[in-house]
Amino acid sequence: MSTQPRRIAILGGGVGAMTAAFWLTHRDGWQSDYQIDVYQMGWRLGGKGASGRNAAMAERIEEHGLHIWFGFYDNAFRVMREAYAALGRAPDSPLATWDEAFKKQRLVCLTEAIDDAWRVWSILTPLMPGEPGTPRDTSNIGSALAALLDQLHAWVNEWNGIAAKPLVMECAATHGAAVPPTTAFTGDAPAIVGVARELAHADAQADSAEHAQTVLALLKWLQAVLHAVGAWLQQAGLWPDDVRRLYLCMDLALAAGIGMLADDVVSKGFEVINHVDFCAWLASHGAQPASVDSAPVRGFYDLVFAYRDGDPQQPNIEAGTMLRGMLKVGLGYRGAIMYKMQAGMGDVVFAPLQELLERRGVRFHYFHKLMALHPDETGASVASIELQQQVSLRGDSYRPLRDVKGLPCWPSEPLYDQLDPAQVDVLKQYDVNLECHWSDWPQRYQEAFHQPLPTKTLRHGEDFDQIVFGLSVASLPVVASELLERSTALRQCSDNVGAVATQAYQVWTRRNLQQMGWQCSVADGEEPVLSGFTEPFDTWASMNQLLCRETWLAGDEPLGVSYFCNVFTVSNYPPVDQHDFPARCADEVKAAAIAQLDHDIHALWTNVGTGGFDWNWLVDPADGEGVARFDRQYWRANVDPSERYVQSLVDSSRYRLHADESGFANLFLAGDWLKTGLDAGCVEAAVMGGMQASRAICGFPETIAGEQGW
Repeated sequence: MSTQPRRIAILGGGVGAMTAAFWLTHRDGWQSDYQIDVYQMGWRLGGKGASGRNAAMAERIEEHGLHIWFGFYDNAFRVMREAYAALGRAPDSPLATWDEAFKKQRLVCLTEAIDDAWRVWSILTPLMPGEPGTPRDTSNIGSALAALLDQLHAWVNEWNGIAAKPLVMECAATHGAAVPPTTAFTGDAPAIVGVARELAHADAQADSAEHAQTVLALLKWLQAVLHAVGAWLQQAGLWPDDVRRLYLCMDLALAAGIGMLADDVVSKGFEVINHVDFCAWLASHGAQPASVDSAPVRGFYDLVFAYRDGDPQQPNIEAGTMLRGMLKVGLGYRGAIMYKMQAGMGDVVFAPLQELLERRGVRFHYFHKLMALHPDETGASVASIELQQQVSLRGDSYRPLRDVKGLPCWPSEPLYDQLDPAQVDVLKQYDVNLECHWSDWPQRYQEAFHQPLPTKTLRHGEDFDQIVFGLSVASLPVVASELLERSTALRQCSDNVGAVATQAYQVWTRRNLQQMGWQCSVADGEEPVLSGFTEPFDTWASMNQLLCRETWLAGDEPLGVSYFCNVFTVSNYPPVDQHDFPARCADEVKAAAIAQLDHDIHALWTNVGTGGFDWNWLVDPADGEGVARFDRQYWRANVDPSERYVQSLVDSSRYRLHADESGFANLFLAGDWLKTGLDAGCVEAAVMGGMQASRAICGFPETIAGEQGW
């Protein structure tokens, strides 16, 4: 007798969903246990990480935003390393291996508004031992504190080499700080910090808090010294940028270290301080106002879109989640602090995963939009999945990828030659976007074919046994309202874990960075990744490494391409029948992008001047006049439920769920909105969520790096 494999329906094609599929199919012989079907709206995988190739514009790469991977992404890089190895691309093919697809990025830039002018703070981060995605020794939160004090020790030594006044014990009295607790700790500041870090390392290795109070006293003493010396230097006018910036870093590190000890983060976990915003937490532990409002802090808020409702005037993020993230980014990486993809995220991440999973036997069903999940009568399981069949295919299946210079890529629109010709005519006539929540396609289809769009209902026990829900948390009220009525935990998660719209634009330029006036040195050929700039686009990266993947004609070749992104303010999302809402949002993004180029970009590209942007610098195959050249650039508002960025608003992570906590026996969750031990919107958290879903179903993988502790 044969046993029917369990039928698993994976809903959505983002990072979490594809990670779940990757691990469910990772073991030899998995086909005897499972039958896996992926249902995806529109024509491509990717979710928030989707990208496309514009065939009408030199196969240029068009992203949802700016995607750069961090060197602490142990789980995400593990998936990529294993996927590329299993795919086994020919050695002479483009991006044949993971380390050809991801290149080290050391240069990080921040911007500061000083005396009503913008200054660029350029940081060339060091390379660290090891490679991301390979096993590492487990460590506790005490190890993170010890690593922070290692960095503080290096900064204190640097300070005494460049500042006009060293950190000396006599300065502590002006702030009421006692001399270190015993004469064994007397000496200069580097010696004091050296003792503190040795004690912190000893506690971390023993997983104890034996020396915590002593270390806390030493850090408070050093904080008082630093504040006194800093005040003296500022009053004396001895405050050059290098000294001021080092002061900010040391002040933030001291406040963080003091807070970790005073609030017992080391023993109780980062979550113990999630009831307060990160900036308020820093201030409560002695960080100076200038430090709390400094470029490093603002840059991290910008990095994780930490603004309630997308309003830059409402910064908001859990202190513990932000602290953990900053420590991981700055002290927990291997190799380089960042890695830049060498093609679009769709090309580098989702095309290889799609090819590999299809080869393994996963079945993909494109153009299937999830409409609703319905519970059974008892409310214990999901009884049915309602899908909208968006288009009809010409053949039996849809082949989604297109070759661009030897690299399999996702197109920026459907491959129409594989779709029903009559439906294609209507799609093109009305410029229908099959990925849009507010699309008028159902109405256009009804008008053209005098019948509603067909639907498909999958039934528990007939078409599926288990579900992996891989959509964003913002999709829950849209497609799972009946489930929210039955599961208190799922409803609380939906109500409290925020998701924010974002915006982005890309410009292809006829000038390179130096010709445009970028003043900062480009070390080792690296180009900037910059944050903390003007609103409404505070993050910028030069992505020139992508130009070789595009197919520009001779004479039209850009010399540069720049990506900009930020949160997008939406006070209220309208009903689904407000079809013009996405277009209105896109118009806002376009206007804001033009305004930034015309009025603010000269702070970074000094050759622009203050008189306005020279629009002739933009590559435009249509050879438009003036600002009309921007019409051939790329911009978007990411307002759809599945596109919104998952936030970590104050006191919200306690409502996050593990993959098997949906409240329904056959519904497993995947994505960066789960309780992963990272609890922040990013690729790594989404991968961890997908790994959790796979583990909940099949027990594999057994361990997820970073899920516990540090």
